[in-house]
Amino acid sequence: MAVQLRKIDEQVMVITGATSGIGLTTARMAADQGAKLVLAARNGDALDTLASELRRKGSQVCTVTADVGVPADVERIGEAAMERFGRIDTWVNNAGISIFGRNEDVPVEDMQRLFQTNYWGVVHGSLEAVKHMKTRGGGAIINLGSELSERSVPLQGMYAASKHAVKAFTDALRMELEKEKAPLSLTLIKPAAIDTMFAVHARNYMDKEPALPAPIYAPEVVANAILYAAQQPKRDVFVGGAAKAISSSSFATPRVMDKFMNASMFKQQQSDLPSSPNRRDALYEPDTRNELRQRQGMSNHVAESSAYTAVTLRSHKIAPALLGLGALFAAWTLARRPALRKAFG
Repeated sequence: MAVQLRKIDEQVMVITGATSGIGLTTARMAADQGAKLVLAARNGDALDTLASELRRKGSQVCTVTADVGVPADVERIGEAAMERFGRIDTWVNNAGISIFGRNEDVPVEDMQRLFQTNYWGVVHGSLEAVKHMKTRGGGAIINLGSELSERSVPLQGMYAASKHAVKAFTDALRMELEKEKAPLSLTLIKPAAIDTMFAVHARNYMDKEPALPAPIYAPEVVANAILYAAQQPKRDVFVGGAAKAISSSSFATPRVMDKFMNASMFKQQQSDLPSSPNRRDALYEPDTRNELRQRQGMSNHVAESSAYTAVTLRSHKIAPALLGLGALFAAWTLARRPALRKAFG
């Protein structure tokens, strides 16, 4: 059965992790475009504040306080959407968290908690969406992966592992739905580093505060990709040419990328600021001090657009392929820089 997706102003859209970063940006942009929203997050007060903001602008909003790692909570999200609006057109599995630190230094309990949110949250949300959408006209399921769905990095091993798992689950579910000709589009969004509260919310086992490596993109670039995929079926979307470059380079020259990562990523993922012993994060509980913020406000330059992503969203396969080769060449050139020649030996 052909997949027919509605325009945003005709849609009922579920967004998890809606009170911060990419989820918050997407919720506001979708509201501006006329979508009816079902917003989920762990912080009920932040959800109420956001809903009031959007309702003052004329949006129809339903909120559900939920932990996506808990199946019963995710079931309540689906039930609330059906009770309030009678259908779901797009379900965005956005909620996520990271941990910075060497794998040997991270307690297994923290690793499991990260997977409960990042991986099982996507599984719970996707299956709940399928249950409600498959027999009611179909729609779009959009899962938030990462450039690290394609390539691991040191100091975020568990985050990268969870995003690899999200990619594998998404690909398998897509094939199963296609096999039965279900009217559902399933998209994996793979952003590069994004200026959100990601590093602030992450648990940290390093001596320095976490940081994200350049280039860094605006959350609006990701939200635009999500809203496009909600209206036009896309298999997957790299957000930011840097994300494609990482993927292409890792596929073509994995050992070269290992050397590059060792030469650069330990330093680039640590700021100059010492980590406070009283530092708070959002691994187990919401970080109430940093809710309802789309951006951290990073000191590095933040790209407000991505030509690569804009082209891939609206072109046939040949243009993204050519751009991918260009990204691969750029990564190869970077690896040849004199400062890194010793590392690549």
